[in-house]
Amino acid sequence: MQRCIELALKGEYSSKPNPRVGCIIVKDGQVIAEGWHQFAGEMHAEVHALNQLGASASGSSLYVTLEPCSHHGKTAPCCDAIIAAGVSKVVYGMIDPNPEVAGKGINKLKAAGVEVLGPLLAEQCAELNPGFIKRMTSALPYVRCKMAMSSDGRTAMASGESKWITGEEARQDVQLWRARSSAIITGIGTILADDPSLNARLEGIELKQPLRVICDSQMRLPATAKTLKTPGEILLVTATEKVFQKPADQKNTDTVAKLEQLALPGSDNEIDLQALLLYLAQEKECNEVLVEAGSTLAGAFIKAGLVDEIILYMAPKLLGHNGLPLFTIPGLENMEDRIELEYTDVSLLGKDCRMRVRVLKNH
Repeated sequence: MQRCIELALKGEYSSKPNPRVGCIIVKDGQVIAEGWHQFAGEMHAEVHALNQLGASASGSSLYVTLEPCSHHGKTAPCCDAIIAAGVSKVVYGMIDPNPEVAGKGINKLKAAGVEVLGPLLAEQCAELNPGFIKRMTSALPYVRCKMAMSSDGRTAMASGESKWITGEEARQDVQLWRARSSAIITGIGTILADDPSLNARLEGIELKQPLRVICDSQMRLPATAKTLKTPGEILLVTATEKVFQKPADQKNTDTVAKLEQLALPGSDNEIDLQALLLYLAQEKECNEVLVEAGSTLAGAFIKAGLVDEIILYMAPKLLGHNGLPLFTIPGLENMEDRIELEYTDVSLLGKDCRMRVRVLKNH
């Protein structure tokens, strides 16, 4: 099963919106085939492995990180392929959280006379797909908030100057988190201050580019923004019914982004952030979402209890007390108002420190 987990990670940046799944097939004590899910709409991990064997799969044991599917989606049910191949035993890592499967695959295999064992290494298998699991069980994506700060907790100088707080290794690590995300959310303040492209830039890795989501409550997005000139898809979210006017050169769809606009007005003329996440999960099938924004929008997501994890990069620099804060979170006046965090991983990236922090429930 550990090998299956390693194989599943081969689809880390490309399988979305489907889960990352790995599979091996064993016969006479030897691994005779391996497979993983590469792209949505293409072969699932089990079929990827079975297609290498033909009739020699008969009597084998199949190990897979996620319960084999039993329903028709973009591909035929994996259970049918397993049964047809004559596999005698299936060992699964975890139950599929998709209510269309959720135990039905196991029951179908057992009914066909296949021995089924599991779950095995369920916690490690679940770590492969936090977003898929959350989307299937709560209709919301798994939300990470990425921030970079100095050792005194500042994100920029008072003037807004911030390039670069962290070093090259940390910035490259951010590209990996972007690549595994289904969507990247930023605010109009970040667009106006930094003019980012917001795409994942990785050489030699097959990936599906994330949806770029811009929260712009009052429609201030300039037509000259770099992200509009970067191929891919953009969701422009507003709290107004104003329509964004595309520049004339956006007629060339080969070189500029495809833009969709969505109005989600909330209170105080701001965007309804929970409605946005529901839309991303249900309409865009987003599993994992990365918030890359300034202190106000990032703080709003945390205050609303919508962030699961913070990816925090800390550089060995001091920017002084006049520097800009990490989060702006109104209402935290007393210690009882605090938001509790839990460290899950601390790593060194070059001269910088990366901390992965789970957000616990607000007090």
